[in-house]
Amino acid sequence: MIYKIFRKDEWDDLRSTGTSAGAAVDVADGFIHFSTIAQAPETAAKHFAGETDLMLLGVDPAPLGADLKWEPSRGGALFPHLYRELTLADVAWTQPLPLVNGVHQFPAGAE
Repeated sequence: MIYKIFRKDEWDDLRSTGTSAGAAVDVADGFIHFSTIAQAPETAAKHFAGETDLMLLGVDPAPLGADLKWEPSRGGALFPHLYRELTLADVAWTQPLPLVNGVHQFPAGAE
């Protein structure tokens, strides 16, 4: 699985329209940023510090095919980037990503 953190309004938009180009940073970069489960907590801390009302989306990378590319980012680590819109059908599951004492709490067994 790969993971996308959406703000509530971004998740609501995906649910209502069935597609999403991602957050403003995704649109600006020309691809949708994803993380592995090992990368997701750092992504949350760096890009969503202190934010509430977040949703964690789990996506199976296999059906994304050639539209998903693993590219170097922070410190040379490979991050999954989706070069097309995300569809609601791509999302295997979603769960709230609560903020407790300033730290986002990832669900156990999210892998």
